[in-house]
Amino acid sequence: MTTKPGAGVAGYRSPLGQDRPVPPPAEEPAADPLAPGPPGGDGAPPPVAPWPPLPEWLAIALVVVASASVLILEILAGRLLAPYVGVSLETYTGIIGTVLLGISLGAWAGGVTADRHDPRRLLPLLFIVGGALAFSTIPVVRALGGTSGVGAPGGGTQILLLSALGFLPAATVLSAVPPAVVKLQLRELSNAAGTVGTLSAWSTGGAIVATFLTGFVLVRWAAVTTLIVAVGVILVAIGLGLWAGRRAEPVPVLAALALAGVTGLGAGSVASPCQARTVYYCASVVTDDEHPTRRTLVLDDLRHSVVDLDKPTYLEFWYIRRLAGAIDVAAPAGPLRVVHVGGGGFTLPRLLRATRPGSEQLVLEIDGGLVELVERELGFRAGPDVAIEVGDGRLGVAARPDASADVIIGDAFGSRAVPWHLATREFLADVQRVLRPGGLYVANIIDGPAQRFLRAEAATLDEVFDHVEVIVGPQALRGLRGNSVIVASDRPIDTAAIEAQLRRLDEGGRRVEDLATYLDGAEILTDDFAPVDQLLTATG
Repeated sequence: MTTKPGAGVAGYRSPLGQDRPVPPPAEEPAADPLAPGPPGGDGAPPPVAPWPPLPEWLAIALVVVASASVLILEILAGRLLAPYVGVSLETYTGIIGTVLLGISLGAWAGGVTADRHDPRRLLPLLFIVGGALAFSTIPVVRALGGTSGVGAPGGGTQILLLSALGFLPAATVLSAVPPAVVKLQLRELSNAAGTVGTLSAWSTGGAIVATFLTGFVLVRWAAVTTLIVAVGVILVAIGLGLWAGRRAEPVPVLAALALAGVTGLGAGSVASPCQARTVYYCASVVTDDEHPTRRTLVLDDLRHSVVDLDKPTYLEFWYIRRLAGAIDVAAPAGPLRVVHVGGGGFTLPRLLRATRPGSEQLVLEIDGGLVELVERELGFRAGPDVAIEVGDGRLGVAARPDASADVIIGDAFGSRAVPWHLATREFLADVQRVLRPGGLYVANIIDGPAQRFLRAEAATLDEVFDHVEVIVGPQALRGLRGNSVIVASDRPIDTAAIEAQLRRLDEGGRRVEDLATYLDGAEILTDDFAPVDQLLTATG
């Protein structure tokens, strides 16, 4: 028997008597940290979840409904907030930022919670509480919006507060649904990316469809509150269905249902400030108690027009009198061809119909629902002398033939709601094209005490027309947000007559005498650069 030498010996003698080297010990291949261990035994990876997954169709349906609900609420938020903070870029910025914050918080919180608790117990609660919080958006916004002092400076803060208190909770809870569903569906790491990607794609698809469906279809079919309540009811019903499909502790679910009941009652108990919901506005017509024939049209948070049903020559607002006065200076008498960009309460079309018979008027109003409200409540009807076209004012002007109007009236700017594309050099050049030689453009401009938007619009008009006059309104002169009027033409404007009107009526307002100094440093508004909302909110 041959024995091996001890450790460290270079070789050994084979049975044939030959010296052989000792082979080095074979090296084990490096372990792949991502490779799964052998099945069974201590090296086997634990299962991803101890509970069975949902049917694939149900998992997809849950993430689609949750994400779609968030986007529906986001779009409707603008309509719900409008009566209290207006409609502006700031409004939508505040709402979008708030909802995105809720989506982020919900994704994080939902993932952490689903790692610690059975997602099958979690999902019913998320849907029922999400529905309850959807209901709550209505009473929260209406109760707080009515006392938020929206007329004071600092509208951005009010927008953020109403958005956060009204919509952040619902967005957060509903955004916790997708990570909880993902946790249920993950069975092993080898298909984790595919599972997450598939559910994420369906979730995003549901949000996209909800966005288009709400913006293009639903808001035309039903009131905002009806749509919000419908979303809440659907969410609560899904939560109950999930709860009924498995054994679960009843106490948390019953508590969530109680919350839904309270918020649902709250949604119906706080009165709407709107008489009518149009596609663009929360609109109301208010009767003057002291003058029964007078009506005030309120759009969102702004008194937009006042008309006297028996006296079409009654003009309550300063800016309306100045617009009418500028037209009288340019054309003291006789019929006119007039294009109105913006209808509102149809105050000026009513006036010109009564005072200049034979005139041809075209009113371009983007909101068909507003036109119907005016026809129904303010008694104005189109006719051979006044045509009404529902559509965007810029597109309406672009469709007009050259030199086809004596006067174009721009009255589409309202407080914080400014259609910026009606303020740019390109649009104003089209206005000049439509005006006959020597025609008149008069515009109502609402701005704050800094007058940065007013100056920018006047400077832009000054690049297009040969003659521009600015009449700063009495509110602006007192350092408040208010109306001013700009008059523009390619022929000289009778400034002496304008100033005589101001002195005779003694109702405030002042013509800018040194226009060059007033416009020094003002920005020119173009289709490529028109920061109208920022100019309006500037205080310095």
